[in-house]
Amino acid sequence: RILTAFTLAVCLSSPGKAQQQCTNGFDLDRASGQCLDIDECRTIPEACRGDMVCVNQNGGYLCVPRTNPVYRSPYLSPYSNVYPPPPAPGPVPNYPTVTRPLICRFGFQLDENNQCADVDECASDSHQCNPTQICINTEGGYTCSCTEGYWLLEGQCLDIDECRYGYCQQLCANVPGSYSCTCNPGFTLNDDGRSCQDVNECTSENPCTQTCVNTYGSFLCRCEPGYELEADGVNCSDMDECSFSEFLCQHECVNGPGSYYCTCPSGYNLLDDSRSCQDINECEIRNFTCTSQQTCFNIPGEYKCLDPVRCEEPYLQINENRCMCPAENPGCRDQPFTILYRVMDMVSGRSVPSDIFQMQATTRYPGAYYIFQIKSGNEGREFYMRQTGPISATLVMTRPVKGPRTIELDLEMITVNTVINFRGSSVIRLRIFVSQYSF
Repeated sequence: RILTAFTLAVCLSSPGKAQQQCTNGFDLDRASGQCLDIDECRTIPEACRGDMVCVNQNGGYLCVPRTNPVYRSPYLSPYSNVYPPPPAPGPVPNYPTVTRPLICRFGFQLDENNQCADVDECASDSHQCNPTQICINTEGGYTCSCTEGYWLLEGQCLDIDECRYGYCQQLCANVPGSYSCTCNPGFTLNDDGRSCQDVNECTSENPCTQTCVNTYGSFLCRCEPGYELEADGVNCSDMDECSFSEFLCQHECVNGPGSYYCTCPSGYNLLDDSRSCQDINECEIRNFTCTSQQTCFNIPGEYKCLDPVRCEEPYLQINENRCMCPAENPGCRDQPFTILYRVMDMVSGRSVPSDIFQMQATTRYPGAYYIFQIKSGNEGREFYMRQTGPISATLVMTRPVKGPRTIELDLEMITVNTVINFRGSSVIRLRIFVSQYSF
């Protein structure tokens, strides 16, 4: 700060003259006979130059920067914040003493002891402070100041907007002469009244139904495996894993709280992978109800009790599953020479096309050729015979077959011998047990 001070002395009386004289900076008031201060800021043109401002003082004046609000004359402006102490009187010339009445300088008055005492302008209400200001008495004068939370601007105490200057860490509300700090949700105000601290909601109230994870200013809820977070972000509901995929379980998926499990139908065991089903071979573990005359035949998920093969006239039984019609018997003329009984099982919904059975001639005669066909049982056109060689053919399933179902097909092999002009046939009577399930 740059201050230029011009301070002069008090009044003097010149010996040998009847008229009282005043030092520079003061002028004699003829009516009262007192030396009064001269306002140099008004009487001297351009008392201060450049960016300096003239401030009148008792017996002199100050040149202060224009931006400096501190030094203001307490005599001309009642709004200054600081009043500097009056300058010390200059040296008094050693003139012969003339007895005169004691005159006190401005801001002082004679007390009961005939001494110059400071006038308390604040207590006597003789100050000129604005009603928004407070008066502070100083030696020889007074100063006008503002209470905390206000600042002086052009003689007025204006509220300081503390919120504008970032007094609060988060939320700020300005009030006249003060301010109030608050925090966002998830934070609490510290003891300093300005800064905010994160609230750990997980330890204070634990708003989550399962797992709570504290975050800065908030929290997150997490769910245990098998549960999913609801739209409110707090509650957890059971996750229906069975609805996600039809491949979780081979047979049936059963949803449970936070999990699921697989089940198998009767006749199956659940494997160690907890999802696959394995057929129980009741015939092997002898868990069946077939009679001693019947044969136990296992199929996926169950078993069948097969009765012994009984050949009908004019067929003769060759062994337990083959019947033959003798050529010398006239009743066998248009009948297959042999009927062979076969049994097989198949799962439901087997993919197509699929080769399921092979048929071939056991003996090949010179000059003979063979024709393979489905003689009966294929009313739904689910099968056809594909010849794979001169003496062999394969039964092919062309349409998916759903179970449980029993299909009986007569697969015929026709033998044609042009050398001896012979035509005959043999039949395989194939019984197919289609299970209820695809495994």
